[in-house]
Amino acid sequence: MRRFLIVIEKAENNYSAYCPDLPGCAATGIIREEAVREEVEINMYEAIKMLIEGLLEDKLPIPESNSFSEYVAV
Repeated sequence: MRRFLIVIEKAENNYSAYCPDLPGCAATGIIREEAVREEVEINMYEAIKMLIEGLLEDKLPIPESNSFSEYVAV
């Protein structure tokens, strides 16, 4: 099992997410505020899964996850 960091951002009318370690791998979600994170994570799970399946099918290497996140209090 591999783990990849995803970044979730609030856009004007929806939420979007991307994976810094998988260029071009992104997803969006528009639902009620309290459920948005879960929907975007599910969409990202599917996007990452599809990307990895494609890489394996094409016999290409799967990128390593090198990203991490931190919060800074100012």
